[in-house]
Amino acid sequence: MSAFVKIKAIKHSLSASESKLATFTLDSPNAVRDLSSQELANVVGVSQSSVVKFAQKLGYKGYPAFKLAVIDALNRETPNTQLHGKITLNDGFEQMADKLLSSKISVLNETRNLNEIVEFEKAVEIIKNAKRILICGVGGSALVSKDFSFKLQKLGMVAIAEADGHIQLAVAATFGEADVVIAISESGSTREIVNVVQQAKDNHAKVISITKYGNTPVSEPADVKLYSVAEEASARLSSILARTAQELIIDMLFIALTQASRPGRKLLERTNEVVSQFRQGNPSVSGS
Repeated sequence: MSAFVKIKAIKHSLSASESKLATFTLDSPNAVRDLSSQELANVVGVSQSSVVKFAQKLGYKGYPAFKLAVIDALNRETPNTQLHGKITLNDGFEQMADKLLSSKISVLNETRNLNEIVEFEKAVEIIKNAKRILICGVGGSALVSKDFSFKLQKLGMVAIAEADGHIQLAVAATFGEADVVIAISESGSTREIVNVVQQAKDNHAKVISITKYGNTPVSEPADVKLYSVAEEASARLSSILARTAQELIIDMLFIALTQASRPGRKLLERTNEVVSQFRQGNPSVSGS
């Protein structure tokens, strides 16, 4: 997982000293690779202990490990992962389209890099073996939840997605050890989703969370933690980019589940065939 991705994901929750270190690292990563912890502290204007705590907050044992991660991130970075500008009211259509495309590419790349493959594998096993699946989200996340439920239903899985928080909570109250809740919340603190997750854990059901990076009320009790990225703070873009990142995660899960289940693939082929026949006006399907 890229050091830059980690920093961007938790930048909003950093202290004043840590925020200075995050900004300097993102703006001048090549300088970090040549500085000791004390030198970095002096340049940024913080204490050396703040540098060490910053590295540890990002999940590294200390500053040397953090610096190696920065060097590795620099070696891996490509121009396509950079966010090129923000959309403004004065942008023409072509400029707006280019910026939006760039933002989406950035979000997709960072979401992919933010997640460990082993977590996806765990999620696939839990979903594959679940008796019932509740996919919960509100607002834009509810749209992603419904999309995922349709996909899983095509594989023959009992997947439920309701936009109403009360219904989600009521369904979770009937769940047990053989069931799984997939909780989608970009902020990780949506009150309705927190309640559903807590109810599921009280009933010993499994929980898979899809949230922003870091410990959140939704992700903390989850059995599997998956992360999405939506850095843009603009009201016009935040929901769009959040859904873009979330859709990547559910599509990866769906394809992995399809690969892992031969019966599921057969059902998917059958559903596609039935829909195709209906569109072509096949009497045996349309009933005419």
